[in-house]
Amino acid sequence: MPWYPALVRGPSMTPTLRDGDAVLVRRTARIRPGDVVVARFRSRPSLLVVKRVARPEGTGWWLVGDNEFVTDDSRAYGVADVVGKVVLRWWPRPAVMRRR
Repeated sequence: MPWYPALVRGPSMTPTLRDGDAVLVRRTARIRPGDVVVARFRSRPSLLVVKRVARPEGTGWWLVGDNEFVTDDSRAYGVADVVGKVVLRWWPRPAVMRRR
C-alpha cells in the first residue's frame, strides 16, 4: 500500500507536529532535505519515528526533530532509513506538510 496513516507520539516535532497528531504517509524514494518523514534509525530498527530530513548521510539520511530541546534524533541514534514521506496532517486540523 503506497499510503498509510501514522500517529505522532512525543514532543520532538513540536511545533510542526504535536503528540497525538494523525498524519498521512506516502511510501516514496523521492526524499529531499526539509521533508518530514517516517523512518527507522539503523541503531534502533524496531522504532518508527517522525522527523525532518536534514541531509543525505552515506547511504541513509540524517534526521532532526523540530524541537531543539529534544535530542532523540540522528544526534543520538545516527543514520536512518526513510520509510515514507509525511504529506498531510488530518487530525486535529488538516494541514499540508511543507518544507522548511
